[in-house]
Amino acid sequence: MRIPRIYTDQALNPDTEITLEESSSRHLCAVLRLQAGDALTLFNGDGCSYQASIRQPDKKKASVAIGECSTQDPRSPLSIHLGIALSKGDRFEWVLQKATELGAARITPLYTQRVDVKLNRERTEKKQRHWQQIIASACEQCGRNSLPYLDSPAQLPDWLNNVQADQKWVLSPAHHDDFNTASTPASAALLIGPEGGLDDSEVELALRSGFKALQLGPRVLRTETAPIAAISILQYRWGDLG
Repeated sequence: MRIPRIYTDQALNPDTEITLEESSSRHLCAVLRLQAGDALTLFNGDGCSYQASIRQPDKKKASVAIGECSTQDPRSPLSIHLGIALSKGDRFEWVLQKATELGAARITPLYTQRVDVKLNRERTEKKQRHWQQIIASACEQCGRNSLPYLDSPAQLPDWLNNVQADQKWVLSPAHHDDFNTASTPASAALLIGPEGGLDDSEVELALRSGFKALQLGPRVLRTETAPIAAISILQYRWGDLG
């Protein structure tokens, strides 16, 4: 059986022992049926992974002994900041999962003119916790030890004014440019609109903010497909998928 990887937000240090959260304990001891002495890998987002083993199996509070630390982390040499419009249902969650697997470094949920998702403060905090869990689970699966940074939802103009990257692109079916650039960027920003796309005025605002407009081929991609295709192209060109 593949050695399970578990994310925890606790401090991790070699030659110490911790008690895992209930959800992780239940997964390891009730679902996977790990016993005392069985191996697992822990990480907490600091870029390291830690060898560990079950010390005391328990479905609610399993204790584990922490062993050696490894600093190897499959982090892409290209830092990608994804600005993605909020969408209903599980489409946005799917983007979070796949963008994490593909190596995005930062993700910002965006309110744009055609976004019909309305979140008050309480719902935003609840959604933020849920999204963090999705990202952590994706890191468990794909082998990342550093979690992408997840911003709180932002208004598009505020994000455009503050995002920093060597190259910045906004996806727009009305434009025919591509990812060609004379230099090799160390960082990139991607702006993806909602279902129905960005308003023309929003695309123009992005262009005035230093973004380049581009089209991903002859077909119009859905809001959950476009970021995955774009990140894959960027990682192939300048990241770690080439």
